[in-house]
Amino acid sequence: MTGGQRLRVVIGEDSVLLLAGLVKLLESSGFEIAATAGDGDALVAAVEREQPALVLADVRMPPTHTDEGIRAALTIRARWPGIAILVLSQYVEERYAADLLSANTSSVGYLLKDRVADVTEFLEALRRVASGGTALDPEVVAQLLLRRGADPLAALTQRERDVLALMAEGRANPEIAAALVITESAVSKHINSIFTKLNLHQGDAGNRRVLAVLRYLGAAPA
Repeated sequence: MTGGQRLRVVIGEDSVLLLAGLVKLLESSGFEIAATAGDGDALVAAVEREQPALVLADVRMPPTHTDEGIRAALTIRARWPGIAILVLSQYVEERYAADLLSANTSSVGYLLKDRVADVTEFLEALRRVASGGTALDPEVVAQLLLRRGADPLAALTQRERDVLALMAEGRANPEIAAALVITESAVSKHINSIFTKLNLHQGDAGNRRVLAVLRYLGAAPA
């Protein structure tokens, strides 16, 4: 949101109260609500019609309240890869979370509703995803790690794993430095070492930072 331009958002949420709260919060924070939808099909239709910058979607939506929302999100990622998506869920749906991360390596987020307590952090996550970054709840990271088979990270030191875990949450270098109480220079050195040990070179297609995170989550092959 630069130059006074409001970021256009489509929200997929069937809870009337939660939807009203999200609309009020986002509009008061400078976002433009292009449309809302109460089920997966309506969400895809709204995105096709409005072509927003960002989609905020609940995982479980009518009619079965199982996986309609996340399947709609995957459809949107496939049809319009330039649209950012932040998924809100009551639970960690490991398979769908991995699929969402594998479908596109940028502009994606997966947060748990119960853990979105800090409004400022939530809005920052929305803006980070809209600008091409990631926002992953630590519990999502933990659950995806449980799905991983052979450990491709065996060569990493504990400190490098700590850095990579924070990268997987979508943290920037200054935030990682503050969390680990180390300098930004030290963070950069750890990240370069991670890239080397995971065989991620400058010429690799895609963002090495994102590829490292996907490798960490087990959503990309070693």
